Amino acid sequence: MSLRNFIDKAVSPWMQADGPDSDIVLSSRIRLARNLSEFAFPVIASKQQSEKALEHIKTRIKDQSYHTLGKFEWIQMDELEPIEKRVLVEKHLISPYLDKDSKYSAVLINESESVSIMVNEEDHLRIQCLFPGFQLNEALTLANGIDDWIEEKFNYAFDETRGYLTSCPTNVGTGLRASVMVHLPALMITQRMNRIAPAINQFGLAVRGIYGEGSEALGNVFQISNQITLGKSEEDIVEDLRGVVMQLINQEKAARKDLLKMSKVQLEDRVYRSYGILANSRIIHSKEAAKCLSDVRLGIDLELIDELPKTILNELMVLTQPGFLQHYFRESLTPDERDIRRATLIRERIQLENSDQSTD
Repeated sequence: MSLRNFIDKAVSPWMQADGPDSDIVLSSRIRLARNLSEFAFPVIASKQQSEKALEHIKTRIKDQSYHTLGKFEWIQMDELEPIEKRVLVEKHLISPYLDKDSKYSAVLINESESVSIMVNEEDHLRIQCLFPGFQLNEALTLANGIDDWIEEKFNYAFDETRGYLTSCPTNVGTGLRASVMVHLPALMITQRMNRIAPAINQFGLAVRGIYGEGSEALGNVFQISNQITLGKSEEDIVEDLRGVVMQLINQEKAARKDLLKMSKVQLEDRVYRSYGILANSRIIHSKEAAKCLSDVRLGIDLELIDELPKTILNELMVLTQPGFLQHYFRESLTPDERDIRRATLIRERIQLENSDQSTD
């Protein structure tokens, strides 16, 4: 398969689209946790109970359509190869938890891969909507619509006082996790993020890496999400997150402006050194690749580089992950082999872009 065809098939269509404030906000996500009242929650269910819950959900939702999203594809997790499951994690379509505990689990995914519904994760259902750029309200509207559609088919575990009941106490209430993925290179270069992150935590929000709790913030990409789900409405949770993210956007823009004003030559040198590494390296570790991609994306956003599309960061953040590397090269790779193949794939991607431009 050619690299262009692989990119078109491997990278989620929603990820290749543009969105508001996409120079800083890479994506917006809404996730709703729901459980069925008549079944034991997945974290305490026996194998037989988990299997029954899975079949109950499957018979009522498989091959169903929701408005313009079309039909959802039902993917049974125990029918996938380990690499295939890892690819779904790297595309943010399933959680690492579902990958590890997948005997009686499944996921439903729409054609554009902007919506996934995990079955028998920590909760019976986890509805996830992904949008490019800063579109939290749009994601919430879609998630609520899908939630209402699913609720017509099932009896949710709900308490009039506590709200939606979930496996993890921190999700009780609305069951809502709202998050944005933000690229903050200037705040990191100027070391302002060191004092901003603790302040964000004081607002009841969490600052995490690209794969959520316990993951590392590679390439200056952070996930900002709510921690409180009880005692607030969904709209209030989203509005609180929106307010903080707007401040982050303004702070990042100010830091970028300061870098251009005070250290433009040094910034250009940093950007083009990273570009040179990506375009010419024969071996590159994931951390170095993420750092260089972050620098190049910053150069693109500040119009220091005009020969690459800004979606290249989104693409290569996914394509250079271990699962995708092995999926693309169609073989199991050791860590050292992945570093070599990662460099190869990045070089090929940059060369592909240059060849596309030369034929325009």
